[in-house]
Amino acid sequence: MIDYLIIGSGIAGICFAETALQSNKTILVFDNDSQNSSKIAGGIYNPVILKRFSEVWNATEQVEYLNDFYPKIENRLSIKIDFKTPVLRKFFSVEEQNNWFIASDKPNLTPFLSTNILHKTYSGIDAPFGFGEVLHTGYVDTGLLLESYRNYLNENNLFSSESFNYSELKTHYDCVSYQDIKAKNIIFAEGFGLHSNPYFNHLPLDGTKGELFIIKAPNLNLDCILNSSVFILPLGNDLFKVGATYNWADKTNKPSEEGKQELLERINELLNCEFEIIEHFAGIRPTVKDRRPLVGTHGEYKNLHILNGLGTRGVMLGPSLARDLLSHIEKGSSLDINIDIKRFDKKK
Repeated sequence: MIDYLIIGSGIAGICFAETALQSNKTILVFDNDSQNSSKIAGGIYNPVILKRFSEVWNATEQVEYLNDFYPKIENRLSIKIDFKTPVLRKFFSVEEQNNWFIASDKPNLTPFLSTNILHKTYSGIDAPFGFGEVLHTGYVDTGLLLESYRNYLNENNLFSSESFNYSELKTHYDCVSYQDIKAKNIIFAEGFGLHSNPYFNHLPLDGTKGELFIIKAPNLNLDCILNSSVFILPLGNDLFKVGATYNWADKTNKPSEEGKQELLERINELLNCEFEIIEHFAGIRPTVKDRRPLVGTHGEYKNLHILNGLGTRGVMLGPSLARDLLSHIEKGSSLDINIDIKRFDKKK
């Protein structure tokens, strides 16, 4: 009997798999490659919601923990995926500068917002009002992480690419069984695929479509992540990842003309250099109506658990949420009410 059967190998599934392995637990991961939001994610970790100048929920703890978590994966896989990179916010007016200073005076934002306005010159960007710098930021190469981690699982016979058939799952007092597999617990981390899960599809997961570009801009010498109405993330070789849109109505993974035009419009607000679209991606983020993740144990079946709803901040949320869920299962630790799915018990 294994300890954990894990359904899904996006950011959530990988974070739980790694957390379980670090705790010397045995695992098997199922993923049929039907969900792609983690693959196309920006992968940026940023402790500040720049649109509202507010702190990301539990940001300090999340940033501290991810600084310990991702290096362990890098050591396990012998790859580099975590890149400490400044996030700069371009100011469009003196008023925006003033709003930045007001925000930086808030106790919970002071550690994250530099009070020095940067007047750095980047070719391809006009910024007469300068930039604000967010501290303790960077990005995770999610594409490399997912590919490398799945290869690692495969090589160690810990991975199945078969579609998981919910109707074949059987629950017992002290375990679950699926075909010829027995596990003490099962973790559902299938992202937007949750809607097909008969055990947890009552939860209010409301997927949000996001579209991104890879652009080539030889005259843009950006050495940071620019974050305004879109983010622009340098990838090297004159390539940049640009995103993202938010569409609550369209639930398809297909890039749209509407999304393309929206991204082009926003890029042109930030850049004054020529660029070429190399690739155009789309995916459905697993978002929740109250903007909090879905973590916890099924009310009736005590061996069924969920790790989902990481939304746009999966690389920040994933490591600490996986740690908390494992502790909840193994030690009976309480989950923060902000993330525990019990908060929806009375709302069914």
